[in-house]
Formats: sequence, structure tokens, C-alpha cells
Amino acid sequence: MAPKVVIIGAGIVGANLADELCSLGWTNTTVVEQGPLDLPGGSTSHAPGLVYQTNPSKTMAKFATYTVSKLQSLKDQDGSSCFNQVGGLEVATTEARLHDLKRKQGWAHSWGIEAKLISPEECLKLYPLLNRDRVLGGMHIPSDGLALAAKAVQLLVKRTREKGVKYIDRTPVTGIARSDGKVTGVVTPNGTISADIVVCCAGFWGVEVSKMAGLTLPLLPLAHQYVKTTPIQALKERKNPPNSASLPILRHQDQDLYYREHGDFYGIGYYGHKPMPVNAASLGWTPSTVSDNNMPSRLTFTAEDFAPAWQESQELLPVMREAEIADGFNGIFSFTPDGGSLVGESPTLDGFWVAEAVWVTHSAGVARAVAEVLVKGKSQIDLSDCDLSRFEGVQLSLDYVSETSQQNFIEVYNILHPLEPKQSPRNLRVSAFFARQEQLGAMFLEQRGWERPHWYKANEKLVKTLPREWRPQERDAWSSKFYSPIVAVEAWKTRTAVAMYDMTPLRRLEISGPGALDLLQQACTGDVSRPVGTITYALVLDDNACLRCDIIVARLEEELFHVGIFNPIVIETLSRSARKQSQHSSGKWAAIHEVTAGTSALGLWGPHAHAVIRKLSEDDFSTSGFPHHTVKRVHIAGIPATAVRLSHVGEAGWEIYVNADVGLRLWDAVFDAGQSEGIIAAGRAALNSLRMEKGFRDFGSDFTSEHTPAAAGMEGLVAPSKTGYTGANALASLVGKQPEKRLRTLTIDDGKSVVMGKEPVFQHGKAVGYVTSAAFAYTIGKPVAYAWLPSGVREGDKVQVEYFGKRVPATIAANVTVKENWMDDRSVRAKL
Repeated sequence: MAPKVVIIGAGIVGANLADELCSLGWTNTTVVEQGPLDLPGGSTSHAPGLVYQTNPSKTMAKFATYTVSKLQSLKDQDGSSCFNQVGGLEVATTEARLHDLKRKQGWAHSWGIEAKLISPEECLKLYPLLNRDRVLGGMHIPSDGLALAAKAVQLLVKRTREKGVKYIDRTPVTGIARSDGKVTGVVTPNGTISADIVVCCAGFWGVEVSKMAGLTLPLLPLAHQYVKTTPIQALKERKNPPNSASLPILRHQDQDLYYREHGDFYGIGYYGHKPMPVNAASLGWTPSTVSDNNMPSRLTFTAEDFAPAWQESQELLPVMREAEIADGFNGIFSFTPDGGSLVGESPTLDGFWVAEAVWVTHSAGVARAVAEVLVKGKSQIDLSDCDLSRFEGVQLSLDYVSETSQQNFIEVYNILHPLEPKQSPRNLRVSAFFARQEQLGAMFLEQRGWERPHWYKANEKLVKTLPREWRPQERDAWSSKFYSPIVAVEAWKTRTAVAMYDMTPLRRLEISGPGALDLLQQACTGDVSRPVGTITYALVLDDNACLRCDIIVARLEEELFHVGIFNPIVIETLSRSARKQSQHSSGKWAAIHEVTAGTSALGLWGPHAHAVIRKLSEDDFSTSGFPHHTVKRVHIAGIPATAVRLSHVGEAGWEIYVNADVGLRLWDAVFDAGQSEGIIAAGRAALNSLRMEKGFRDFGSDFTSEHTPAAAGMEGLVAPSKTGYTGANALASLVGKQPEKRLRTLTIDDGKSVVMGKEPVFQHGKAVGYVTSAAFAYTIGKPVAYAWLPSGVREGDKVQVEYFGKRVPATIAANVTVKENWMDDRSVRAKL
């Protein structure tokens, strides 16, 4: 029997979720809505309905594409669908925007969306009302259009009611019932609705509902201006039905504006005003009667904020000079620190799920993904980009959420580089080495709140000493942003002498207790039962044998493991599994502690690494005394440390872990001892280059939960004789089956074009895949990239990477299969 599901919120997400659950056979569902069901009064009720599918995130683009498909399939009694596919047109009025449209076309090609860059004349042909003098060009996507969100909700409600879904409107949620760490129901003024699973789809009210479940939701409600004009003769002549459109939806991102027709008048949305944060709790309960002009999500219009938008609109679309603003409001939408949606289960309350910060554009796609996870245990689309657990604790503070979400509102239409760091807040998390890094002139970029050095200005003086074969190529303006030739020096020194890297931000756990071994054996594809002192590099899979994470397990004691995690979501998975394991067998408890913040991690790698370390320690660091893939507790310069013999760059050396209070002392000792060996501090940019030469795949960038070990070239991390781990049976069923696509390595033929990632890859004139990661490989003197391509693509085949509209020739290099001992095998570089 299907579990009892309660969905909070009957907007476009909640109604779609009820429908998607029904399609998978779950009909024991109740939807609770605080407003009237015919017009609930949330963001869906006033949303303008623009659906632009192109997105830098493959996940969000796929959600949007599915939303378009589903809305087209939703038919009213008269046969009309809930989607008006008028197409989308984004125009450029600056050279920077025109150039960026080429990058966006690349995203569309990568994700399978038809898109075309068009001339000013073609823009005018598609949209005759444009001011020709303002438009430099545009991008047209024929499959974009307008969602009739309110109509869709009503059709979904009708359809799901017929299948048994129960709807309760005009009923606010006042609490979340729970017992023994599990959700048991939803509390309302009329009593508690029993539930096995609760999914919060409450939109901007989700912050308040999640609090009832003890969950901090990194979401900020913000008001966004939207106006409707008086009728315009040129639109009357188009003879649009009421509220309908025949022109493409139009975005003028250079001035933070978008436009759509409403019959014979325009609707105009504006992001250029100051952020207007809203406290959802201050709105009170939704009244029993809601209308188009009177709803909780529609705040009073502030005309003075819209004045620049109105002036600019009359410039871009001169027909507006004959019109006036007939109506305007400040409508509430949900924003997050990184602009992504929030999907997932509460880490502390089993059965409480959220699907929040979801716009109409992605609504059906997100709903399908959540339904698949609940019913099947897995979404067919990777959810990493919107997973609730992707944020660090420091990113959940009210101040951080407020500041970064408001900045995200400001930048929603900005041209942002993939490495673009936040300007504020900064220095939230710094390693113990931070003071020395500043002294060395570190160029810091921010990630997950951490300050991470990308290169050091102190190494600039070495650029002129680089051997000819190591000298960097000139780069184009885009790939030169947040880059320096110093990176070549740091890669060179790592390969030929020795370099030290700050690895502190990489997540580390200590897992201990009598159940620690069982927990890790169940989770990992590798055998972690080997003796104390060994390291196992393995994978974590889901039940379908798709990748959740790669993981490094060092056995320190019989019941104590040091674990490196490359996906934060897996920490929650392990914690949940540990709870279940201890409930099943109290003697098999396992304690999981994240120790990242309390420790410092230093990577010491290069041919001279051993010469440095032997000056600092009496412990045996020789290959015979400290073999590859082992771990030892040692003393370095008198500092107690844990050292692991592995490398992220394909050179001899160690990762060294110490308590944070002695981290700076370790840095100084190693740096001083290494002076005679030519030691330097090196940053993340060099590390990225070297790891790609090495064949190191990065979870989230190069592989996700959509991929299997064989497809990602990581089947060597599966212990052949091991059984019983999560995904083992599914993995066994794949033996002998060819993956449709594989992760391949490309080298760029011209030796200088450094692409940035997410660009489409063409073969025989057809887009067949996309780039994941890319870097200049200094060891071989040419750029490299990883890309997902059809399995039929072979070594030596010629392909093209589309970079800002140009097709750059590339060659398929030998595929590097990652093995457990891969971290110390330097020979793979010769295959590039």
C-alpha cells in the first residue's frame, strides 16, 4: 500500500507533485492549501508565466524542458493547452551581451535545446515592434513560451481528484507532528492530518513551514515589480485573444527587463530595482477570498522604483510611448543564495521533504524528480544543483541567506563568469594557513564560504624562468578572467620540484564505533576491512548503481576511520544509514563527526617531497616504510599529524592532517624546510590542471548521479569480489552492457583555446555531447577537456568544441580508467 503523503501548498509545484505521484501509482495523497483552491494567492497566482529553458545548469534546463512538454499535454475541454509556444527572444543592446549570447547558445546546444543567434534584421522580423537602432542581435529559441500556470493548476487539481487525491483549502498549517525522529502528520486548526511523508511546496511561505519541522531553509522572499500597460494599437492589430500572445516573449537583460503580451497590452517585469526582502510571517494568514488584485503575494506597487524601467521600455519598444501604466504590483518570489531550487529531505526529520524556490519554468520537472525519488528512490535527472544539503552550516545563517539572496536578485540577469566570486560576505571560512597565504599574495576565490587560493603573486618572479615548453599561451579575454600565467609556474614546480597545497576545505569525517566498519562496507564499492593503516579509494553508489560520490577511507584503528568525502550530500546519507543501523542492532552504532573545520590539511607533492619531509620527521617516510595508499600517525616538526600517502596531482607526496590550532606551525615548518628544494605554495588553478592531466574526475562537474562507474571510467574502483554494498546487484546486472555515453578526454588541436566547461561538442556537424571540465595542461603544453560523448566515439576521432559560437577542433585522447592505485600512477599523463 502506498504511504500517506501530505503536500503543503496547491500552487504549480504542489499540484504537479500530486499528479506525478499519481502517475507512479501513489494516490493516497492529501494537499493542504491555506488559500482558496481556485486562486490560492501565492506566487503561482500572479506569475507572468515566461518559460526560458536555456540555463547554465543542465539540471534546471532539463526541468524546464519537461515543464514545457507537460504543460503542452495539459488540455482544457476546448482542446487548448496550458502552454502558448510563442518562442523566446533575448536581445542584445551591448557588445558584451551580444558576445554572451554565443555562450548561451552553447548551453542550449549542450542540453539539446534548439537555439539560433540572429541578426538585428532577423530580430525585427520576429519582433517588428523593436527599436532597430537599439538592437545589435539576439538569440531565438522556438520552443520557449508562456505557461498558463493558474489554468494548469486547476486542470491538475481536477485530474488528480478523479484519481483519489484529496484537497483541503482555506486551511493553514500550524505545525509538523513527529515521533522518534520521523514525521507523523501535519497540524492544522482543524486537527492533525496523518502522514508518512510530508512535502513542503509552500513557496515563499516554505521558510515558516520548515521552521515547524526544525529545518532552516536558505530562502528569502523578495518582491519583484510587474506592470501592465493600457491597450496599445499595434497589439490590438495582432488580434490576440484576451491575455494571450503571438509575439515571442522578450528579454532585455542589459536593462533587467522582460516583456510579454496580454492580449492588446503589455506586461513588463523588472529586476533593476533595489532588492525588497519580505518576511513571510508578517503577511498573516491568507484570507478566504482572493482575487487577481488582492492576494498575499501581491504587494503595493512602488512607482518610483519602476521609473527607469518605464523610460527604457519606451526606448526599446517605441509603441509604449502611446501607453501608460494601468496596473502594477510588487510580487513576491523565492530567492536563494545561489539561485537554485531547494529539493530534498530534512537531515534531522525523516519523511519531511521540501520542493521550494521553484519557479513556474521548472515546476513540472522538479515535481517529477521529487515523485521519482519518493516512489523509485532516484530521480532520472541529477539533483545536485538543487539538493537541500548542498549548503554549509555557515551558509544557513539568516544574515548570509539575506545578503546573498538579495545579491542573487541583483545579478539575476548579469553576465557572470563561471569563476566569478562573491564580493560579500567574504572571509567567512579561512584555513589556519590564511595569514601566510595573504603574505604570499594569494588570489582568493570563494567556494562554500571558504577562501581558496587560486595562485600566489609571490611566484610571479618565476614566470620568466619557465622553460620554453612550460610557458603558457596567450588566452582570450573570457578565459583570462580570474587567471594568471603564475599558474604555469605552480604546475611546473609541482612536476619538477615540490609544492604545498591547502587542502583544508575538502570535507573530512571521522567515523568510529563498533558499527563503523559495517557502515562503510555497506556504503563503499571497495573493501575497507583491510588492516589498520591502509587506504581504500572507492565509490558510493545508489540502488541503481549510479554514482553518488567518490570516497577515500583511511583505517586509523580497528573502529576508527578517517574519510574524505567529495559530495556533501553523502554525509547526510551516511548519517541516516548509521541511525538505521543502530536501530536495527544497538551494538553496531557508528558515530560520524565532520572534522573539516577543526583540522588543517596540507598537500605536499612533487619529486622533492621526500627530501623535505625527512628534514622534519624521524618517522619512516620511505616507499618501503610508508607505501602508497597507506596512512600513518607521525610527528612532523614535533607536531602530531596523520599522513596519507596519496596524491591528487600524480606526484609523490602526502596529505598531512593536523589540528587547526597547530596548522600555521605546520605550514611554516614545511615551507622553511623546503626552501633548499625549491618549494612554493600553489593554488587551486594549478591543482585543477594537474588533476585533469592525471585523470582525476570531479563529482558534480565531471560525473553525477546520472552516471555509472563504467560510463565515467571509474569501474576500477569497484572491488571485483565484493558484494552486499548499496547498488551491488544493480551493478552486476550491467556487466557486459555498453553505456550510451562515456566520459572522454579531449585535447584541443590549436594548442591554445582554453574552454571553460558546459560547451557543446560536435561531430559530423551534430551536437553529440558537452564539456564538463577544462584546463590548460602545462605538462603537455596544450588545453585538455573532459566531455560526455557517445560510446561509439573512439580514441583519435576528431570533434569540435563550440566556444562562443566558434567550432574549435579537438581530438579524442586515450581514455584513462581510474583504478584504486590511480593516485600514484604518473604514467597516465603520457596518454594525453
